[in-house]
Amino acid sequence: MKVTVVGAGNVGATCADVLAHREIANEIILLDIKEGFAEGKALDVWQSSPIGMYDSRTIGSTNDYGMTAGSDVVVITSGLPRKPGMSRDDLIATNAGIVKSVTENIIKHSPDAIIIVVSNPLDVMTYCAYLSAKVDSSKVFGMAGILDTARYKAFLATELNVSPKDIQAVLMGGHGDTMVPLPRYTTVGGIPVTELIEKDKLDAIIERTKFGGGEIVKLLGTSAWYAPGAAAAQMVEAIVRDQKRVFPVCAWLNGEYGMNDIYLGVPVILGKKGIERIIELDLNADEKQLLEESAVAVKSVMDVLDGMNVA
Repeated sequence: MKVTVVGAGNVGATCADVLAHREIANEIILLDIKEGFAEGKALDVWQSSPIGMYDSRTIGSTNDYGMTAGSDVVVITSGLPRKPGMSRDDLIATNAGIVKSVTENIIKHSPDAIIIVVSNPLDVMTYCAYLSAKVDSSKVFGMAGILDTARYKAFLATELNVSPKDIQAVLMGGHGDTMVPLPRYTTVGGIPVTELIEKDKLDAIIERTKFGGGEIVKLLGTSAWYAPGAAAAQMVEAIVRDQKRVFPVCAWLNGEYGMNDIYLGVPVILGKKGIERIIELDLNADEKQLLEESAVAVKSVMDVLDGMNVA
């Protein structure tokens, strides 16, 4: 198995490192436009293999897409990182051009690859990659829900003083302030979370989750990378090992949840074919309203991309 990670910045390098340590692929290509950057990161990861006791070979390349040929899965992390005071929407013009170029080069050398998009603004960059790849939507999707759900679970684990391993949860909608956490589908060891925490505390955790990315930006001065990188690696693992995992991902909707022609976070079954099935939850009226509001926000940014004629 061969996996390529495009973009050797913090998120991409973290993803490659997790993939290597977990031996998810035999060969991991790390590619970046900056001279020597990917080579250095990849060499550092490879040199930790005797310590971490893994065999996955990590190889870096400066903008040589020929090195990525025959990749089974490609993770795109390229793009301008979000800075303090910037919204994800501010990034669209620059990052759309980058994602379009990367996607076209990837498809040229690996036409059967499954593409996972991590670049921001996530939902619209996934849409950009889909338009550029010109392949079935089941093979182009975005990493958002796993990261958002992880933040939600981590905050709950802290508040309840329990292991995050015992928390199951689902988040839907756009990646950002309009995401839709679903307390009704949140359990701790099979126990509904609403039986373990007061409503006001749960509401506060939900609000913190919605702005989880911004919280990291304010603290670090740049976007998060450990959790996003690990989340992308978990998606790669589900595909490479055909695990049939149920994950929330940014997927193309064709009638599901009454929506069409939009990339939005929904639960799916992830396996060797990519998105093998979109799961439709029986949402109540309030949940449907929140999802529809999130879709309106995402669609407005997609419309901006359409107007730019980038992809």
